[in-house]
Amino acid sequence: MAANWAPDSWTTHEARQLPLYPDANALDAATAQLATFPPLVFAGEARNLTASLADVAAGKAFLLQGGDCAESFAEHSANNIRDTFRVILQMAVVLTFASKLPVVKLGRMAGQFAKPRSANTETIGGVELPSYRGDNVNDIAFTPESRMPDPQRMIRAYSQSAATLNLLRAFAQGGYANLHQVHRWTHDFMGRSPWSKKYAETADRIGEALEFMAACGIDPETVPQLAQTNFYTSHEALLLQYEQALTRQDSLTGDWYDTSAHFLWIGDRTRFEGSSHVEYLRGIGNPIGIKCGPSLEPDALLRMLDTLNPGRIPGRMTLITRYGYDTIEAALPRLVRAVTRAGHPVVWSCDPMHGNVVKAANGYKTRPFERILAEVRGFFAVHRAEGTHAGGIHIEMTGQNVTECTGGAVDVTEQSLADRYHTHCDPRLNASQSLEMAFLLAEMLNAEMAERKKVAA
Repeated sequence: MAANWAPDSWTTHEARQLPLYPDANALDAATAQLATFPPLVFAGEARNLTASLADVAAGKAFLLQGGDCAESFAEHSANNIRDTFRVILQMAVVLTFASKLPVVKLGRMAGQFAKPRSANTETIGGVELPSYRGDNVNDIAFTPESRMPDPQRMIRAYSQSAATLNLLRAFAQGGYANLHQVHRWTHDFMGRSPWSKKYAETADRIGEALEFMAACGIDPETVPQLAQTNFYTSHEALLLQYEQALTRQDSLTGDWYDTSAHFLWIGDRTRFEGSSHVEYLRGIGNPIGIKCGPSLEPDALLRMLDTLNPGRIPGRMTLITRYGYDTIEAALPRLVRAVTRAGHPVVWSCDPMHGNVVKAANGYKTRPFERILAEVRGFFAVHRAEGTHAGGIHIEMTGQNVTECTGGAVDVTEQSLADRYHTHCDPRLNASQSLEMAFLLAEMLNAEMAERKKVAA
């Protein structure tokens, strides 16, 4: 257990990006109610994820983390959950089949509601109101009533997260993830993508392998792993009042865990020294991540790693880099060398989304697919040069047929962005672009594995 830590010790540190609730009594009532609710996830699940991430840190597995930029109350449905889940399954199958590495599947789901903002207020048409901070804080509608932070929204977020987790567990363990269903995971609207055809070819080869294994007596009844999968949830630990209310002490170990998700991360805007968010995260037993951007100096990162993982537990720390396609190869090596010299066992994961936002001529925020891919290539190039493992990817994506990021094989143009631009915050890869990314990632992983074999020989 962390020394001199309690679930509320963050309140004595500097807090940024937290909403200002107008009614303190209403906030206390909501968090007190949350504190009585059952945990959404369990300590043992979080420990299992830490063990799997330790394999990623050692170069024996790959991390696939993806999902919504910001979940919304309005778009919560079984179909949306299923569609995102099955795209992640497709991506994982492609990566596993190509690289022969296990893939740790981690969704930005069942809790990714709160969003950091660059300013506390925004002005439209001369009217200034509080910024939208995610559906668990306020509403996206631009009215004084909608933008007022409402603590009851945390209760609704808990309920939606519980329903989402219930369905994800059913999908992961109830047969939907059965490898014999691999052909059925393809969305109807992806038919015109060349990558859909390539996926079908991969699925055919998997089917042939399964038939051979069945002839040898290996089938889902004898090997349950063929019919189910482990799927974990994650979100940014931003709204600390919510996280504290769902912090529980494990009856087996006595350690504290945040039971709102298996994995929590700290963002670029809240990872400063003396931060209340750092203070909170240092005391929980969950595996945790740090977003690492251009403003993070190597010495500051090492101090943060010493604070968050003083025991240097493999799998506890994931460093999620977010630089931009044109700066990653120049900036990232400094961090990689410092962490390697210090001997911290970390997972290196690439967030190629946040550093590559541009504004289209028609005013829409977008992310060009070629820039996203270029940052991933740069990430792999750095780790290949440094002799470290490019361990994962962290993307904002959806199973829906949206038009939010330009480019890809089924080309989304700036002119077509308005067709199906549904995100509550930042642009996401659609299902076709996500699958395309998986095949291109598989090529990079294959190159990395071949290089490792060459060095070992």
